[in-house]
Amino acid sequence: MSMKVDAGEINKIKKDLDSVRGEISRVVVGQADVVNGLLRGILAKGHILLEGVPGIAKTLIMKTLAHVTTSGYKRVQFTADLLPTDITGITAYDKSKGFYVVKGPVFTNFLLADEINRSPAKVQSALLEAMQEKQVTIGNKTFIIDEPFFVLATQNPIESTAIFPLPEAQMDRFLFKLYIDYPKIDEEQEILQKNITISSFDDFKIKSVVSTKEIIKMQEVVKRIYVSPEVEKYIVRLVDATRFSEKYKLKNTKYIAYGGSPRASIGLYIAAKADAILEGKNYVTPKNVKNVAHDVLRHRIILNYEGQAENIKTDGIVSEILMKVPTP
Repeated sequence: MSMKVDAGEINKIKKDLDSVRGEISRVVVGQADVVNGLLRGILAKGHILLEGVPGIAKTLIMKTLAHVTTSGYKRVQFTADLLPTDITGITAYDKSKGFYVVKGPVFTNFLLADEINRSPAKVQSALLEAMQEKQVTIGNKTFIIDEPFFVLATQNPIESTAIFPLPEAQMDRFLFKLYIDYPKIDEEQEILQKNITISSFDDFKIKSVVSTKEIIKMQEVVKRIYVSPEVEKYIVRLVDATRFSEKYKLKNTKYIAYGGSPRASIGLYIAAKADAILEGKNYVTPKNVKNVAHDVLRHRIILNYEGQAENIKTDGIVSEILMKVPTP
């Protein structure tokens, strides 16, 4: 049950989050929406699927975010020959010490799963199991993954060969699907001056401004952010509109095969709380719900073949839902 949080506690968290964003901006030019999306995902204890062309700072953002939050960071490049054990770890043998466990890169705080759609389903599912259960079984032993645990999986949208698209059921495991776009002209000129290829990461002297313990405390505070019954009903109606679009007289009704599951409602609920904290509030408003609606719903609305053939965008459907469903 939601309960109000002390305003002083919220102000302290907002100040810390502003410091995080400030430090990130010293290295990463622009991409404020993506950074805010990542922070919402971390606060909500969710994982994120990020789609964008190569070379627009996906890896740099994640590396900087981990450094600023004093968190462990590992990156895995997904390839067609990657094995599940390359992510989770293996049981090895040595004459002197017998069988022992070598933990894989999943045992970290922030994991960048780069180009997750380049590996087959069994590799994707190994990572998704760890994301969902927060534990990994290696041999006959089960290991808990330390908190905070956050996965940013990226997809390259321009490739069409040797690609293994994530099934819809696996996409649903990600709290958000975010898009990262090209920088603006003035931002790209600044990128030239900050060129990470010429300057090393250490040259920027990025400070660590929060600890992993503080992140865990923030995540606990997010759970206690107040959501009124009216806003809860609004969240449920938004998701209901994805399932029964004809009831809300949406234009693109004929293109929707399936709407969001209850996981979509839960995602809107917790993500709106995280957005409220980013804005320094201890309660959720309909605006907070609208701020996260596209990120939560765009990958949970499944189009039929006709919709795919017509190149209908789920973002447009979400925008129409936000217009048609009355705001409390």
